[in-house]
Amino acid sequence: MYDFLLTPEQRDLKREARQFVREEITGDFLRQMDRNEIKYPREFVEKLARRGLRGIRFPPQYGGRGMNWVAEVAATEEIGCLGMALGCAFVMPSIVGEALHFFGSEAQKEKYLKPLIEGRLVAAEALTEPRGGSDFFGAMTRAELKGDHFILNGMKRFVVGAEGADFFLVYCKTNFDPQAHKYNRLSLLIVDRGPGVETEYLYGLMGCRGGGTGRLVFRDVKVPKENLIGELHGGALCFNQMMIPERLTSAAGCLGTWGALDLAVRYSDKRRAFGKEIRKYQAVSFKVADSITQLDAARAMTFLAARAVDENYPQVRRLVSEAKRFATEAAWEVVNKAMQIMGGIGYTDVYPVERAVRDTRLGMIWTGTSEIMNLLIQHEYYGQVLDPSYDRRKMENDAMHPDDTEWCHTDEDMERVFGEGLG
Repeated sequence: MYDFLLTPEQRDLKREARQFVREEITGDFLRQMDRNEIKYPREFVEKLARRGLRGIRFPPQYGGRGMNWVAEVAATEEIGCLGMALGCAFVMPSIVGEALHFFGSEAQKEKYLKPLIEGRLVAAEALTEPRGGSDFFGAMTRAELKGDHFILNGMKRFVVGAEGADFFLVYCKTNFDPQAHKYNRLSLLIVDRGPGVETEYLYGLMGCRGGGTGRLVFRDVKVPKENLIGELHGGALCFNQMMIPERLTSAAGCLGTWGALDLAVRYSDKRRAFGKEIRKYQAVSFKVADSITQLDAARAMTFLAARAVDENYPQVRRLVSEAKRFATEAAWEVVNKAMQIMGGIGYTDVYPVERAVRDTRLGMIWTGTSEIMNLLIQHEYYGQVLDPSYDRRKMENDAMHPDDTEWCHTDEDMERVFGEGLG
């Protein structure tokens, strides 16, 4: 983000994140992650905590900085150049912390949120199921309340941090009434790693490696009733709130593709063909122009969404969904153009552009696919425009013959125009 749009405090945070990326994370560490030699980057988490870069939005009493979403997005863009796995480890306190901060009890905040921000605990979110995918409210993992505890059984997959997390936020079915509305079926539980909680499988991922992404299995796990977050059967409310950090951090992290574009720019300034640097050919330089324009547009949309959340803007769900879809798709375009600029060498592991391509592809899938974002975007916009209180100018009235416009779409319309008895 351009510094003149940030406050002095936000600019300082952005510089801290930029310095952290330069000084604390070595290329060897990233290579080890990409080779799956690191199962979960706990060392990275601890370094972030020492620098005070976890839980940026949460109150200082829990170890955070008490800053806003714009600040967090600014920091996340800097961290994003390290790739999806470290980016996800960076934002997980924001996602898990959202549920704990908004819906958790004071005891839960002290036991889980504070050590999470301080880097003493690692958390993961368990949403997706083998038979669910985007059908979140069709979750089959079940928790039966037995007195002072739940008995949890089921399976979650694609859990980032399944290997390294000390506790999990698990959405599970608690209302077994077949007539229950889908929004009243699920609850959200804090599940500590322990007996009955197994990381059964680690996925071989195309990218985003080293983040401990795996499948979790719960077999008769005894979960204390006090580990319920929010109300019983109130998981839908928690989910609705958590989709803000899930999707906004996805958008912000993908802005980190500036790293791949910077690499391609430096390469094009050195690589010569037909007697001159390839940057001097429009076929190359125009790709750079297109890429930086897309990236700036993605920045603008993402920071707009962040400001909307900070200001409690009514259309925040739509704006966050737009930012997530646009930024992740723009990032995909940018990394592919970076590879095209570099040519054949970009397709090898001599440069990390190929890793950026593998990582960035995930952005359009996780935390809601681009198609799911489109469903949300159009739904929210239709609701806004068709609301009777919508007070913007109606273009229909500007037609050349406004009284002749064809608007008789329903039986009621036809009867008003032509009278009753139309059969």
